[in-house]
Amino acid sequence: MAIMNVSANRMNMMRLRQRMEIARKGHKLLKDKQDELMRNFLEIVEEIKGLRSRTESVLVEALRRFTVVTGAMSKQEIEGTFVIPPVRAKVDVQSARLLNLRVPQFEVEFEGEGISYSLADTPAELDEVMKAMAEALKLMVKLAETEKKLELLAKEIDTTRRRVNALEYVMIPDLKDTIRYIRMKLEELERANLTRLMKVKDIIAEKRGY
Repeated sequence: MAIMNVSANRMNMMRLRQRMEIARKGHKLLKDKQDELMRNFLEIVEEIKGLRSRTESVLVEALRRFTVVTGAMSKQEIEGTFVIPPVRAKVDVQSARLLNLRVPQFEVEFEGEGISYSLADTPAELDEVMKAMAEALKLMVKLAETEKKLELLAKEIDTTRRRVNALEYVMIPDLKDTIRYIRMKLEELERANLTRLMKVKDIIAEKRGY
């Protein structure tokens, strides 16, 4: 706590009381914002848990099936099958609002014919494996989007928490102490003025012989 460097007069006390009112309202708004940020943060944490588990499951299964399907193929056959990418994937990046934050939105788009290899010369299950790989890619991009959202929320929560603490433990207590100090000074001045007036009254009364 600290006394602010201001003159002890009624005008400054009125101004400080106005600042105190604004600080209290700001503290409440920031506290509400912090609570809402934390609620969203915890929801996304739970979402990430499920999304990561599903992503790992789909990716591991897709890789397992790919290994099984290509296990009977030679290295030359595998290279020949995938030498020309049938599909190109690109990530479209957009943004959305989350409270006062701009958070990313990623969307995977596939371009191409879909199949460039010979259906007669490749195992039938290879098509399903490629679909599983595409699904795994979509899930990985979604996971990246959600984790980035969580990172931005964490930073905003930290910033908001610092502001709440600055108001709660520094500015508002300093304003209270300064207002109390000015009030005590003004009361002290009033008592001193009253004492002087009484002395003047007594001196006048003595001169007049009362």
